[in-house]
Amino acid sequence: MAENPLAPAWLREPLDANALAPTLWSQSVTRDASGAIEVAGVSATDLAARFGTPLYVCDEADVLARAAHIRTAFTREFARVGSSAKVYYAAKAFLSSEIARWVTSAGLNIDVASGGELAVVLAAGVDPANLGFHGNNKSFAEIDRAVSIGVGVIVVDSVVEIGRIAQAAAHHGRTQSVRLRVNSGVHAHTHEYLATAREDQKFGIALTEAEATVALIRDQPSLEFLGLHSHIGSQIFGSDGFQEAASRLMAVHAALLAGGPVPELNLGGGFGIAYTSVDEADSVDDMAAALADIVAAEAQRLGIPVPVVAIEPGRVIVGPSTFTLYEVGTIKDVTVDGVAVRKYVSVDGGMSDNARTALYAADYSVRLANRTSTADPALVRIAGKHCESGDLVVLADYLPGDVSPGDLVAVPATGAYCWSLSSNYNYLGRPPVVAVRDGHARVIVRGETEADLLSRDAGLDTVSAHPLSESNGPA
Repeated sequence: MAENPLAPAWLREPLDANALAPTLWSQSVTRDASGAIEVAGVSATDLAARFGTPLYVCDEADVLARAAHIRTAFTREFARVGSSAKVYYAAKAFLSSEIARWVTSAGLNIDVASGGELAVVLAAGVDPANLGFHGNNKSFAEIDRAVSIGVGVIVVDSVVEIGRIAQAAAHHGRTQSVRLRVNSGVHAHTHEYLATAREDQKFGIALTEAEATVALIRDQPSLEFLGLHSHIGSQIFGSDGFQEAASRLMAVHAALLAGGPVPELNLGGGFGIAYTSVDEADSVDDMAAALADIVAAEAQRLGIPVPVVAIEPGRVIVGPSTFTLYEVGTIKDVTVDGVAVRKYVSVDGGMSDNARTALYAADYSVRLANRTSTADPALVRIAGKHCESGDLVVLADYLPGDVSPGDLVAVPATGAYCWSLSSNYNYLGRPPVVAVRDGHARVIVRGETEADLLSRDAGLDTVSAHPLSESNGPA
């Protein structure tokens, strides 16, 4: 069969539109005897019947394994070059109290970027000493709270923040450890809005201003300077960008040693994952070895000790652990330019549960979740139910051509930045998150009901007068 000319150049028609590419799914995902997708012994059809759709389905053991793996890999590789590593989970990828407990049980610290994220990890019982606090515009209240409870490190994002953090530390009788975020000028190979080390953007300060800014930090007796911090982008494949950033940062790191100790270097996160069958991300082991070699080589060249290196992975830990389960509603075969057909498959969610496609033109994959089929593959576009033409979840993939209303479809690798960016657009309630492990499923984040949505409307005297849906789906 000829390729559909509407398919993007990278997408090839699969020999089997039911196949599950291992790089896109959590470790326990397979198909059961009936053909339904199954995760940790629980079928997608059972999950939909119990919890409704849309539904985020998280493989708990997979998250734990990935968190432990990245900690082990970076600890091993930096021990090999005579140093050590600190791994912070980037909470912005996806955060709940259970996620916080899982990653800390695997030995990770946590990086937060708002007072709300801080509140969640504290409620989960995380030791504040194991936290880092980011943000380009941390409020006075956020800084004061972070200092007062003993947050391990605060990332200074601008000169203005130096005085604010120092004042809070002095007020609470503490010496607050800080890092300084700098722009290395390295441009990660990523979407424009995902690149965070360009000179013309809101984060950090120019690397050329680092020495003068660190001098201001060291002038504050209530602050302790730990080192530089860099983040070159997100969804990065390969270590070349980190190599260039580390080279530039280590040169400044060495210069700063003349004025006092600089025990650490934070290289940030941004490690990419596979979202489609053609994505080839470096393994965690390869990335850890490459970064250790890079930092060690620069330290040797400069004649300085290898610093403790901190990293901040998020996506690579939770991204592949989760898929989103939808029910198909309507289907339209659309003829484009009179030459080819694209099948629009509309589902019961959309940009309110996955904004990444609209924000970044992100590519995703999709598979039938309730059955398999021998029908010929058809090029599909998975559309949401929102009143936006850009409300698309999967821009292009192949499903069996007999996909029908009432079918379940699963979109893999939605653990990172999908729930975190979710919204109530068109007054849809945000879906629940279900953790599955050893044949058991449980809700770790409740789905929102209509009552939840209306409860915030101050113009309503009472909610009880309105007929409301009391759940996201079947009980």
